[in-house]
Amino acid sequence: METMKVVLRYTDGAIRKGYTPDFHPDRDTFHFHEDAPGTSPMEMGVDGLKALFIVRSLDGNPHYHERKEFVEGDKSYGDRVEVTFGDGEVLQGSSVGYPRRGRGFFLLPPDPKNNNILVYAVFSAIKRFRYL
Repeated sequence: METMKVVLRYTDGAIRKGYTPDFHPDRDTFHFHEDAPGTSPMEMGVDGLKALFIVRSLDGNPHYHERKEFVEGDKSYGDRVEVTFGDGEVLQGSSVGYPRRGRGFFLLPPDPKNNNILVYAVFSAIKRFRYL
């Protein structure tokens, strides 16, 4: 499996940036490298995680203003959904086959040019879910 750049956001507000070679939604743990691939990995659990963001860059682009909502004419794959996390953050995206089991589900952000390629939202951190 390819090593992915990820940003881990926790329900307590903590944020970690790094790499994972083996995140999978059906597993309770994954390996995480804080610095660069090839460094010693830490085993991370999904417990306490709010969301895992698979990103293009760990630094992002502070000059780019991402679009957080769908606009008319957007093409999306799957159902358009909106999640509200326990801390009040709201994310929109499209999801294929929203599962009712497991620990979470993947969202594809509405802005194809933003830094987030894919977001894994953890069910236990979600306060509200709705179809758009």
